[in-house]
Amino acid sequence: MPDSSFPGRFAVVGNPIHHSLSPTIHSAFAAQLGRDIDYRAELVALDSFETWVGHFFERGGVGLNITLPFKSRAFALADQVSSRATMAGAANFLRRAADGQIIADNTDGKGLVADITGGAGWSLKDTRILIVGAGGAVKGVIPALLEAGPAEIFIVNRTPERAASLASEWASRDARVRGGGLDAANSGPWNLVINGTSTGLSGEMPALPESMPLTDAYGYDMAYGAGPTPFMRWAEGRGAAAVRDGLGMLVEQAAESFYLWLGHYPNTTSLIDTLRAARATD
Repeated sequence: MPDSSFPGRFAVVGNPIHHSLSPTIHSAFAAQLGRDIDYRAELVALDSFETWVGHFFERGGVGLNITLPFKSRAFALADQVSSRATMAGAANFLRRAADGQIIADNTDGKGLVADITGGAGWSLKDTRILIVGAGGAVKGVIPALLEAGPAEIFIVNRTPERAASLASEWASRDARVRGGGLDAANSGPWNLVINGTSTGLSGEMPALPESMPLTDAYGYDMAYGAGPTPFMRWAEGRGAAAVRDGLGMLVEQAAESFYLWLGHYPNTTSLIDTLRAARATD
């Protein structure tokens, strides 16, 4: 009987990594095709990321997903980078080409937009979007958000200079992106507020203005957990029309990675529904 496993090893790399659903997601994608996949979550020390990646590919590894805090370093070590990764300055995807070169891409933005427009059914066309946070996660999704046609993207951060710096990287290419401190969140109204910080992982909430109204706006947290995140509860308390966490984004970006590695685009809707249902019974 022929081996039903996809050849080679795959992994998601981060620090921390114990919370990752990526192995479950990719195993489910492979099962849709009647196959198995060797995909693991790997905790890598902060000072050994580049060495670890080199050893992984030297020993026959096929592909990696990259999560916090290594996305910028993954981009820097690659031999070739996609236009998406170049615009983001960060990579969440690596693969080894036949000639041994390491190729980087960024599937985060596609995953986010697919979940917002397809999963949630929210239009981004001509909207005013507020993004909280100015780190690698936010940097990685701005290109895809801009392609969806919003009227404005305003980035706020507790360190205003970081938000302004990130916005300035786009100033010469797209005047729709601006940035400032957290107080600037009051300059709405916004149609969509995206939390791109990792505060929810520790049960905390970004220090947004208490007076900030969200009536009829949507709230999206790029993080996910066992239940509603602090940001989601905060948004609901301020009149948000609907809220959503980043579980769908995780599955959608994983689907793009799976396709780029293996040439098959999996069904995401059924898996997202299954994961949400399982989470509700935990």
